[in-house]
Amino acid sequence: MAVGLMEVLLVNARGLGNTDFIGRMDPYVVVKYKSQEHRSSVARGQGGSPVWNERLIFRVEYPGSGEQYKLTLKIMDKDTFTSDDFVGEATIYVKELLEMGVETGSAEIHPKKYSVVAADKSFRGDIQVGVTFTKKAEQEYGGQEFGGWKHSESYS
Repeated sequence: MAVGLMEVLLVNARGLGNTDFIGRMDPYVVVKYKSQEHRSSVARGQGGSPVWNERLIFRVEYPGSGEQYKLTLKIMDKDTFTSDDFVGEATIYVKELLEMGVETGSAEIHPKKYSVVAADKSFRGDIQVGVTFTKKAEQEYGGQEFGGWKHSESYS
């Protein structure tokens, strides 16, 4: 099994519409990969065409457990006095990216547009995202692993 880092570059979105009746929406993105979840900053007052230019990093094992090699990008509208509104969702399948990265050491999907779909499956605009996978060097110490650190059994 290979271990590495998957870096998700959230660039921007276009044509998301507006979920707010007064003013412009304040969108943010919740990015999920398997059991890991990261949240972008809130693009305050940017409405349906927000710009983030943010990097979110996930620890990835390949092949790893489960069959789902996908990133889910859930776009939300931050509200102050009510619960946040769901704007739409985009999915990026990364299995081929991970396979290539494991084989060559790194792989990249240059930023491109992915369709954002609302809960009723209607089109809600595009989000531009890039993804990079970098395989970590495998180091064998013959010891136990503690949260990413390996502890050697021999004391010389």
